[in-house]
Amino acid sequence: MATKPDAAKPDDAKLDADEPVKKPVRRKKMLIIIASLVLVLVLAGGTAFFFISKQRAAALEGADGEAAAVAAAHEAPKGPPVYLPMDNMVVNLADPGGERVAQVGITLQVLDAHASDAVKAYLPVIRSGVLMLIAQRTSDELLTQEGKQKLANDILRETLIPFGGAAAGAAAGGAKKKAVKAADHAELPVLGVLFSSFIVQ
Repeated sequence: MATKPDAAKPDDAKLDADEPVKKPVRRKKMLIIIASLVLVLVLAGGTAFFFISKQRAAALEGADGEAAAVAAAHEAPKGPPVYLPMDNMVVNLADPGGERVAQVGITLQVLDAHASDAVKAYLPVIRSGVLMLIAQRTSDELLTQEGKQKLANDILRETLIPFGGAAAGAAAGGAKKKAVKAADHAELPVLGVLFSSFIVQ
């Protein structure tokens, strides 16, 4: 009987010799898998950054007409800024189910007191257009900083329509907006859109 346990010892030694060979192979496989995952994450992040950068550049190109109007108006300030507050608006949002609402307070920055009077004459038309713009948004869009900034830019374009500032861009989706001369923009009364309150429920 003593010979049988001795015969089993060489098999145990053989198993122990195989174990160190399996551990480095497993470690190499794990390193390859981890390196592959890191590479995939880096590529996905780079792709996302590329597309987001393109979208921001396109948004900035779309706002060139309004930027030219604001730049032309700010070059020669005629006095202290003039603001025209609009009544607060409560609007149903475009979320599925229609249960979400936004309460938005808007103040328009205008060129001067004379421009304020001109804007007041068109305030019902401007307010209606702004209500329509807000009603097209979802709560997810309005809860982000980018969504609020895009809404402010769209409201600025909407306020300029009665004065001929954004009518060409609205009719042709922005294709004709670049053809409007900078001199035409200098006469536009609305310089900016400010939010005095912004609540999404």
